Amino acid sequence: MDALDLARWQFGVITVYHFLFVPITIGMSVLVAGLQTAWVRTGKEQYLRATKFWGKLFLINFAIGVVTGIVQEFQFGMNWSDYSRFVGDIFGAPLAIEGLLAFFLESTFLGLWIFGWDKLPKKIHLATIWLAALGTWLSAYFILAANSWMQHPVGYEFNEARGRAELKSIGAVLTNSTTLVTFPHTITACLLTGGAVLVAVSAWHLKRRNQEDVFRPSLKLGAWVVLIAGVGVLITGDLQARIMTEQQPMKMAAAEALYNTDKPASFSIFTIGSLNGDEEVASVRIPSLLSFMATGSPNGEVEGINNLQQEYEQKYGAGDYKPYVPVTYWSFRLMIGFGGLAMLVALAALWFTRGGRTTTNRWLWLAGIFAIGAPLAANSFGWIFTEMGRQPWSVFGVLKTADGVSPSVGAGTVATSFIGLTLLYGVLAVIEVGLFVKYAKAGAPEIPPESEAEPEDRPLTFAY
Repeated sequence: MDALDLARWQFGVITVYHFLFVPITIGMSVLVAGLQTAWVRTGKEQYLRATKFWGKLFLINFAIGVVTGIVQEFQFGMNWSDYSRFVGDIFGAPLAIEGLLAFFLESTFLGLWIFGWDKLPKKIHLATIWLAALGTWLSAYFILAANSWMQHPVGYEFNEARGRAELKSIGAVLTNSTTLVTFPHTITACLLTGGAVLVAVSAWHLKRRNQEDVFRPSLKLGAWVVLIAGVGVLITGDLQARIMTEQQPMKMAAAEALYNTDKPASFSIFTIGSLNGDEEVASVRIPSLLSFMATGSPNGEVEGINNLQQEYEQKYGAGDYKPYVPVTYWSFRLMIGFGGLAMLVALAALWFTRGGRTTTNRWLWLAGIFAIGAPLAANSFGWIFTEMGRQPWSVFGVLKTADGVSPSVGAGTVATSFIGLTLLYGVLAVIEVGLFVKYAKAGAPEIPPESEAEPEDRPLTFAY
């Protein structure tokens, strides 16, 4: 493999690894805040114990997510210097806002939440975790705004003298139509993931009849969040698909292995293509469904891969403008399939624990425990689909991926950093899994009676 292939592999591996932790952090921040709100409102100890238990797991994921995110940034200057130079004036703006505003918000108030137990009044302490959760959502928005510009570049003009894109409207970048549909889709997926964590860990404890007063409500909360967020994912995904069809019709065509323009277009349940992904061999399809998904009309026209290839050759010049269809096609289906699987497990969890029941079927508990993997897989395949379906562009219609790689970095250098970072991430994975399992097995802490009293008359001081 050459430097370009290695750089793409490195970026893909590290980005997917980083994004294993991000959805858990974003989703669990709100759930932990909700549990603490329940404790403040009701005074029930079980909610306080649940808050501290889930809060500890949330913090572990937050810390590992920060570490992996910092490492990820170095790739832009190391392997993708031409890309960084081309998009830096635009890409840097939302990322700078994310770092200076959102990340400082979440880290500052998260610190107050960690060290403010029994030092801050209840309601002020509760406000800190809600503000930290808000910070995680704002971080997601600004990062998605940067990524959405790669999918649908707006608010810029090309400076021919400098050979780069330059920002003309930060408002246009932050209100990009792609961002406005991607953000709710991502947030609902994060909530689904956070809910699945509650279901999985709670199922492990309930299987052993541990602390049922804490983990039965946690299981139900997680399952309801998975179901409600799952519906949100479906609705926002439908909106996103229609925007994608308008802005990147080649990605939608590749997602459905639709080689020729069709009206109405059928949805592919299963397609067998040639090894190079250039043509369909056999398929099973649902008539008109793709037209409805892509255009909102069962009779809508959806452009095909071959037709778009001819159109792009006329618009951009000679070249291959098709993404690798097998990866795009199957990552789209695996994203949907794993998300649906998480919803089914959540539905089963609610059914078999209804009315205070506790099932003795070990297979159901095992399904609940391993449910945590389903949304993580769905999130990963979703990002693979988003980025691979845009190829050969790094910025759609503006900059090709091959033109963004660092010209002075050879394959050996990229391979060395790839191996080194992979080993580093392997160590981080061992640490993350070890800490998560250790504290997840420990169960919810017992609360001393004095910890439940609100420090109404206590001065607002901090211990260092």
